[in-house]
Amino acid sequence: MAIGKDHQYLLPAGLKDGLPPDAAFEASVVERLMASFAAWGYDRVKPPLLEFEDALLSGMGAAMAAHTFRLMDPVSQRMMGLRADMTPQVGRIAASRLKNMARPLRLSYAGQVLRVKGEQMRPERQIGQAGIELIGAESAAADAEAVLLAAEALRQIGINDLVVDLNAPMLAVSLLRDSGLADPAPLIAALDRKDAAAVKQLGGSLVPVLQRLMAAVGEAGRAAKELAGIELPKAAAAQRDRLIEVAALVRAADPGLSLTIDPTDHRGFEYHTGVTLTLLGRGIAGEFGRGGRYVNQAGEDATGFTLYLDSLLAALPAPKAARRILLPRGTSGEAAQRLRSEGWVTLHALEGMEDEKEARRLGCSHLWRNGAAQML
Repeated sequence: MAIGKDHQYLLPAGLKDGLPPDAAFEASVVERLMASFAAWGYDRVKPPLLEFEDALLSGMGAAMAAHTFRLMDPVSQRMMGLRADMTPQVGRIAASRLKNMARPLRLSYAGQVLRVKGEQMRPERQIGQAGIELIGAESAAADAEAVLLAAEALRQIGINDLVVDLNAPMLAVSLLRDSGLADPAPLIAALDRKDAAAVKQLGGSLVPVLQRLMAAVGEAGRAAKELAGIELPKAAAAQRDRLIEVAALVRAADPGLSLTIDPTDHRGFEYHTGVTLTLLGRGIAGEFGRGGRYVNQAGEDATGFTLYLDSLLAALPAPKAARRILLPRGTSGEAAQRLRSEGWVTLHALEGMEDEKEARRLGCSHLWRNGAAQML
């Protein structure tokens, strides 16, 4: 089959161009999110797209190594990495450039990341992210703040049917570690899959406890009561107690928020050390975002979340078309400025074609004629 000339413009798998009006809509959503973050006291930072590999993948960033594109810097002859996630970068900034700023430190960010491969639920390799990090705060109140801010920011852009799922990925890890299990990875994977048969086969003496943990899922109030009644070793109990405390704080501050608990979910929380959150929408495939507690490159306790712009844009209604008007040559600058101040998008005729046909061809809904906007 013959290949058309346009084949040279094909993009690699998982990459796409942002076209009108989607690109402008995405930018407006980002700005509204950033305004919500700023209203809670989060100051914006702007990390670079590329960093030296040893810095980008140090500490918590090591979890992103398999997702990271690498290239040689022709200037320094050192290996560089193209960011696959912005949270480790913000952690580096806090640990270095902003190490002397007062804690807790509240930072926000937005930008694009690139990953080597897409995932089953998110095949895109270039992903727009926006989020916050709360650094130097260990308390449950800090964990709750991240949840509450995420919910408010999403409501501000029109995501109202939100479900926040709270998790404690280190709970099961701590439990299995204390049991002396030689290789906990298969059992952790079984818990992630909610594979009761595999858990029963692999869990040994822990099966009764693991079964109760798997059953303590769903609506936060009910799940918290079930969790509270499970006898656990000290480290696992501390993870459980923090999860219950955060859920209680969130429910008290935002009673209308749909809040669920899944104490054994570990998927995708590569560098997290405490309570985590997954942001979901009813009837929406994929996640709006996720986040949770971690330790940054300087050993500071931190929490935060990252929102995925592609998922948000897919869930939001299409933006209203702008009012576009064609201005014939000779239209005064004063009239054009007045129209723009009133919210019109003005297109100036350039080639002498100033009739209704030309206005429609350019996507205009109106034509400026005899000092007034004429609807087409």
